[in-house]
Amino acid sequence: MTLSVKHLLAEANAAVPRIAAAEAAKMQAAGALVVDVRDAAEVAASGKVKGALAVSRGLLEFKADPDSPMHDPAFRRDRPVILYCASGGRSALAGKVLRDMGFADVHNLGGFRDAVAGGLESEPA
Repeated sequence: MTLSVKHLLAEANAAVPRIAAAEAAKMQAAGALVVDVRDAAEVAASGKVKGALAVSRGLLEFKADPDSPMHDPAFRRDRPVILYCASGGRSALAGKVLRDMGFADVHNLGGFRDAVAGGLESEPA
């Protein structure tokens, strides 16, 4: 069976719960890792959620895998992860990948603009 983007997004959205900015703020204050999976140019143009780690979607698996030479120690399987992108699609797909990699507590914040409009502070990239 050939999978479409629509099918992949439906699976990702079913596997990774969407959360609001207020819930994300509480989780971040309690130690959750917030990850911006937009491309570097997008992050440079608009900034990112304050305290978020910018890891483009294409590098996520390499940064999250402890056996990868590119591993970022901020990624721990015992730590909640909150992902966002521009509109929520890439962060849903990224969340599904992290779930497949053994990260159990993964959430989709959706889009950057919605997160800031919902009260999260931003900072320059």
